[in-house]
Amino acid sequence: MKKLFNNYLDTFKGLSKEVWWLALITLINRAGTMVIPFLSLYLTEDLNFSLSNVGTLMVCFGLGSVSGSWLGGKLTDTIGYYKVMVRSLLSTGVLFIALQFLDTFYALCFGIFLVMLVADMFRPAMFVALSAYSKPENKTRSVTLIRLAINLGFSAGPAIGGIIITTMGYGGLFWVDGITCILATVVLIMVLNPKKSTVLDDILVTNPVSAYNDKAFTIFLIAMFLFGVIFLQYFSTMPIYYREIHVLSELEIGLLLGANGFFIFLLEMPLIKWLENSRLSKTELMLIGATLTTSSFIILNYTTWSGILIVGMFLMTIGEMIAFPFSNAFAMERAKKGNQGEYMALYSIAFSMAHIFGHKAGMQMVDGFGFDNTWYMITIIGGFCMLLLLILRSHLKLKKSF
Repeated sequence: MKKLFNNYLDTFKGLSKEVWWLALITLINRAGTMVIPFLSLYLTEDLNFSLSNVGTLMVCFGLGSVSGSWLGGKLTDTIGYYKVMVRSLLSTGVLFIALQFLDTFYALCFGIFLVMLVADMFRPAMFVALSAYSKPENKTRSVTLIRLAINLGFSAGPAIGGIIITTMGYGGLFWVDGITCILATVVLIMVLNPKKSTVLDDILVTNPVSAYNDKAFTIFLIAMFLFGVIFLQYFSTMPIYYREIHVLSELEIGLLLGANGFFIFLLEMPLIKWLENSRLSKTELMLIGATLTTSSFIILNYTTWSGILIVGMFLMTIGEMIAFPFSNAFAMERAKKGNQGEYMALYSIAFSMAHIFGHKAGMQMVDGFGFDNTWYMITIIGGFCMLLLLILRSHLKLKKSF
């Protein structure tokens, strides 16, 4: 057992202290965004908005996220990742506190859009910082550490948020969210100031290639958008499937979804370390991840046994653990030849777009065609994702041969 534990710890070795600080800042930031899981409840219960109005507000949420990712990429290439991260975190903290004082529909539409625009400027800047603070051979594991921080933050956030609502009401959420963002800013200034931090991979591109003219990257982005659409079904249509078809209780659904975070925390870093030492390319690993995630849907149609839900969740989790770190590493590697902020912004936008369309598309398919047919259609979407990744692999091999 001790040897197993030591081997697990060894998978974290070699990462720079700056990456660990960035992970801590991300953990504070993500745990602090506890308003987000409770936003729809706040809008319906506290402000008495209709479901239609809530849907419109969530569209503003998604549009703000897309706009913020794009703007964050532009600013990162212009003024640098450190300034963007500091200004984004600090402004997000102030805006979260201010958001609670908006109570009309149009004011909230603008407020939610503005909060997400400023908040998601952080993402492309953080990815570029992560690339700068990581040695080339450690980039995938650095991404994995950040993912662990995000997962821990998302796991802790709702639990803490529930306690805050019970004791302080919804208003307390906005104060705590704002204060944690400001605290994350203070930590960032103290430990990642350019005068104190060590850059391990300083990339200077004299003639940068635009990400918009990078054919391989365009194929990759479309594939990641499709992967995002299928992956997000586990957080929108799948819980309804658990409840309506397999009649699981809220506790059982919570445990099943919680197993996803537990497996990621326990297995992702050792798995990534092992796969990094394999002969498989990042594109091939993304293909494996997409295949596993897609197969987690189609298997549901071949048995009514509820145990298949655990199998499906395990397949999806392994697929996610492979696809996300290696797709992120692929994007950072590709960004070395162009405007890094622009590349990482488009990578973030691919998943923001999946959030905008994925949830709604899944719900409409379930409503119109039922669960079984929806899982077939999701499998077809996954098939297109895998086809694009095969095309990407062929395209990259052809480029190498010249």
